[in-house]
Amino acid sequence: MLRRTRSLGLAAALVTLLAAPALAGPPWISIELPVNPYDQSMRGAFLLVHSFHHGTPTGYIVTGTAEGIVNGERRSIKLAFSETSRDGVYALKRMWPTDGVWTLVIKANQGPDDAATAVVELGPEGEVASVRVPTTLRGQWTVPAPVSLGDIDAALKARAKQLVRR
Repeated sequence: MLRRTRSLGLAAALVTLLAAPALAGPPWISIELPVNPYDQSMRGAFLLVHSFHHGTPTGYIVTGTAEGIVNGERRSIKLAFSETSRDGVYALKRMWPTDGVWTLVIKANQGPDDAATAVVELGPEGEVASVRVPTTLRGQWTVPAPVSLGDIDAALKARAKQLVRR
């Protein structure tokens, strides 16, 4: 009986060790444009957010803010995302004003300090001008890098100055 219990314990430990690498690794995020108008769960969305664990769509918690400068005043608006008909895909409707300079900071959160961040800069007409997911090298792996609000703020101020010069 003792030998059988040891064997079961060893098998359980081995399964746990082998399964752990499958769960390891950072999240990933991507932005989809244009939105499919034929899917009712996506209709009216400004953009879609995809969250992944490696290549697998995963229902991570997606959060974000619209960071902007309107009439020289700094603004921050919390974004709300809704689930869609596809796993790991969330719809974002426009929640920020049309005037001003705006950047969307969107995170797919795997844990408290483990997120992938998409930085979406909006152009002067409110369209998506660029999307980037900052990364860093960790050993041989490219992984999501943290994004500071200081970096976002500096980029917003620089873009606001460019618009004033026009």
